[in-house]
Amino acid sequence: MSGARAAHRLVTLLLAATVALVALAAACNEPARPPADASPTPAASPAGTATPMPSPSPVPPPPGPVRLNHIQVVGTHNSYHVEPGDALLGVVRRYLPQLTATLQYTHVALARQLEEQSMRSLELDVFADPVGGLFADPAGRRVAGLPNPPSPLLLGPGFKVLHIQDLDTGTTCYTLMTCLHEVRTWSVMHPGHVPIVILIEAKDDPIPDLLGLGLVTPHLVGTAELDALDAEVRAVFEPGRLVTPDDVRGQRGTLEEAVLRDGWPEVAAARGKVMFVLINGGSIRDAYRAGRPSLEGRVMFTVSTPGQPDAAFIKRDDALTQAAAIRELVAAGYMVRTRADADTSEARSGETAMRTAALSSGAQVVSTDYPASDARWATGYSVTLGNGLAARCNPVLAPVTCADDGLDLAR
Repeated sequence: MSGARAAHRLVTLLLAATVALVALAAACNEPARPPADASPTPAASPAGTATPMPSPSPVPPPPGPVRLNHIQVVGTHNSYHVEPGDALLGVVRRYLPQLTATLQYTHVALARQLEEQSMRSLELDVFADPVGGLFADPAGRRVAGLPNPPSPLLLGPGFKVLHIQDLDTGTTCYTLMTCLHEVRTWSVMHPGHVPIVILIEAKDDPIPDLLGLGLVTPHLVGTAELDALDAEVRAVFEPGRLVTPDDVRGQRGTLEEAVLRDGWPEVAAARGKVMFVLINGGSIRDAYRAGRPSLEGRVMFTVSTPGQPDAAFIKRDDALTQAAAIRELVAAGYMVRTRADADTSEARSGETAMRTAALSSGAQVVSTDYPASDARWATGYSVTLGNGLAARCNPVLAPVTCADDGLDLAR
């Protein structure tokens, strides 16, 4: 998610709605950003009129082969998410109306996003559940009169994939292992794809149980849990199918030095692989890189800041205000994730300024909630690279040898 983490946002909403929540007790989710429509030519607005693409700052084309940071892909935000059904959404709408609209989007299964929608980045929110069953009885479903558990997969141990505990738990794959196996199966069948960037957000924020409904307290995420997270990834993807920090760092002293001086791996050598990025900041990121300043031995890259040993992948989600900064980071050699929209607002209004800014910024990963338009909104808003492309040459930093048609060979 962009901005405040979903749980923090929910806490604010709960506190602001205390009176209404007390009424609920007597009587008995986080913003998403819409897709980005990327095309080397001016993008068409939903109405079909031309939307000028801002010209990026001129950067001399780099010499040599096409590398991972020389391309751009579109991916989905909260890629597993399934909108709450009418009964559960009705509970949210009645007592937390501010949250309702932000939950109204649904993604198809991960493999279909890769195959049918040409997405090459996925985002998964994970909760640690080392014993099993922690999220098997969502309070929101109980209040709405829905049966529990929604899936027997929630009863076993391992990381669970969902948006907001108790309130927004709909998902196309309930466990991280299930999600990863789905991606791996598709990848094996399409070995020519450009690397799939999987963004992981590890969640552990509690929600105050103001209603006494028995809201679950998430398992805290520390070094042991992050080690277990790496282990789950390695249990599905063998080393030859991963792009890891060790692969990129090589013999350099730090990961940042490697990406700025040697560059990222070549696309030709990385096809058919998957790259993981832990998008948490704060204490969770600190725990992940503790004793491993350049992510030595780790599976995932981290979102960092220039000047840090682990700085290779940067997150700048507000493309409207940060487009110039993104272009500078891209030109320097970092990989960047940004978003084209948020909270379903662009899909409802048809506003394309954020989408245009994101695509023209050169951010290598542009995330959206709308790889396809939602028929409920008359705007037709969606985000693709156009012409069936799964990857395109980066509009800010691409060598003259780069050709859109030669990048992703999955089909």
